[in-house]
Amino acid sequence: MSTFIYVIVYLCFIALGLPDSVFGAAWPSMYPQFGVPVSWAGAVSMTIAAGTVVSSLMSDRLLKKFGIGTIAYFSVGLTCLAVFGFSFVKSYPLLFLFAIPYGLGAGSIDAAVNNFAALYFPSKHMSWLHCMWGIGTIFGPYMIGFGLNRGLGWQFGYRAVGSILLVFTVCLIFASGRWTRADVKKNLGADQKKKKSPLKSTLKIKGAIEILIAFFCYSAVEQTTMLWASSYMKIHNSMSEAMAASFASMFFIGITAGRAVNGFLAIKFSDTFLIRLGEGIIASGIIIMMLPFENNYLTLIGLIIIGLGCAPVYPCIIHSTPEHFGEENVGALVGVQMAFAYTGTTTMPPLFGLISNRTSVSSLPYFLLFFLVLLTVMHEIVVRKTKKT
Repeated sequence: MSTFIYVIVYLCFIALGLPDSVFGAAWPSMYPQFGVPVSWAGAVSMTIAAGTVVSSLMSDRLLKKFGIGTIAYFSVGLTCLAVFGFSFVKSYPLLFLFAIPYGLGAGSIDAAVNNFAALYFPSKHMSWLHCMWGIGTIFGPYMIGFGLNRGLGWQFGYRAVGSILLVFTVCLIFASGRWTRADVKKNLGADQKKKKSPLKSTLKIKGAIEILIAFFCYSAVEQTTMLWASSYMKIHNSMSEAMAASFASMFFIGITAGRAVNGFLAIKFSDTFLIRLGEGIIASGIIIMMLPFENNYLTLIGLIIIGLGCAPVYPCIIHSTPEHFGEENVGALVGVQMAFAYTGTTTMPPLFGLISNRTSVSSLPYFLLFFLVLLTVMHEIVVRKTKKT
C-alpha cells in the first residue's frame, strides 16, 4: 500500500470527526437565537443520525457502483455543504434542511473507509485511524469556543470546519483515481460488482446477527457515557457544572489516547484478544464507578478507564470482519454494522434519560454494565461460530 493512500485515508478519518462534535458544542449558543427550547437539539441530532443510518445501509451498493474514490470526495463534499449551511441558517426549521446531507455524507464515507481499511490495512492502522477521528472531534468544539471568545459567534466554528472539509474534498477529488492497493489492480468494490448483497442475505451469514448486536451494544456504552457523564458527576457527585464538564471530557481523551496505544498493541496481539482486553477494562471502570463512595476522583478514574477500554473495541471489531466473515462479505457487513452502531447511538442515550427520570442518574453504571455484558456475550458467540476448523 502506498504512503499516499495511507495519508488520504487518515485525512478521511479526520474529516469524519470534524463535524461530529460541532453541533453539541454550538447548540447552547444557537438555541437562544432561534427562540426554541434547549431540548429541541434532539430532533436535529436524530435527523442527522437517521441520514447516517440510511447512507450506511446503502454504502455497499454505492461502493460497488461508483467505487471508493468517488464515494470519498462526494461524501466529504456533501458534509462540507451541510456544515456551511448550518452556519448561515437564521431559523430552527432550516437546520433540518441541512441535517439531511449532514447525516447522508457521514454514513457513506464511514462505511467505505472502514471497509477499505479492514481489507487492506494492518490492525494497528485501524486503531490509529479511529484515533484521528478523535482528534477531529476535538478540533470542532475548540473552534466554536474560539469564535465565541472573540465575538465572531458560533458561526465561525462551523465555517472553520467547513473550510477544512472543503480543502479535504479538493484533495480527495485529485486522489479519487488512486484508491488502489499496490498489488491490487481493481478499485475496492469493482471486483465485487457482480455479487449482490441484499440485507436479507447479509443477515443470514453465520454470526452476522450477533456481531450487529455487539456493535449496537458498544455504541450504547460509548455514547451513553459521553452524553451523560457530565450530568452523572453533577448530580451523583455534586460537582459544579464547570468541573463536571471538564471531568467528562476525560472520557473522550481516554478513548483517543487508548486508540493511539492500541495501534502499537495490535502489532503483537490479535483483534479478538484486544476486544476482550477492552471489555475487561471497561468492566473495571464501571465497577470503580459503582463503589459506594461519592468521591470525585474515583468517578474520574472510572470514566478514564472506561474510555481506555472502549478504545480497541470498535476498530478491532471492524478490522476482524474479513477474518470472521470472509473478504467477500466485508462491504455488506461493514455498512450494516455502521447502521446498527448509529442506531445504538441514536436510541440508547435517550432511553437512559427516560430511565434516569424514573430512577436516578446514579443508575448509569448499571445501564452500562448491562450492555457491556450483552456485548461480551455476542462477541464470544461470533468467535465461536466463525472459528476456522
